[in-house]
Amino acid sequence: MTEPVTGRRTVLIGAIGVGVGAGTLAACSSPPVPAPENPGDSSAAGSPAAEGGGATPSPAGTPVAEIPVGGGRIFPDQQVVVTQPAAGEFKAFSTTCPHQGCAVTMIEGGHIICPCHGSQFDLTSGAPTPDSQAKQPLAAMTVHVQGDRFSVS
Repeated sequence: MTEPVTGRRTVLIGAIGVGVGAGTLAACSSPPVPAPENPGDSSAAGSPAAEGGGATPSPAGTPVAEIPVGGGRIFPDQQVVVTQPAAGEFKAFSTTCPHQGCAVTMIEGGHIICPCHGSQFDLTSGAPTPDSQAKQPLAAMTVHVQGDRFSVS
């Protein structure tokens, strides 16, 4: 009995098919791309807002007028969220959710929200709401207001 002869073209097409299949599998195993992070405004009804231009601004030297009363702003590159629960009262917290380490990405309805499991944190204290999976508050930071600008440490 004779063995079937496989031509170069058949081998080449098969190799290309395997390469494409492997690339498809690799793409399927890639981690999901996270949603864009909200740089801040609570009036956006929770929808992530894109910053105009390039890099996310730093909280250092940011005008206090950019932090809405009853809301806040998230600075993802600096891993800090700054809130203004009442006029002239500024608070700052780490963006790292204590539940599983996800970054909070929204401010809505008086709460800082983690997208991973829906934990919500109070704008004033950083404490989780009773129904949140997170049981610890967001880590507090210090806001320094100088004139019409602030920085965080």
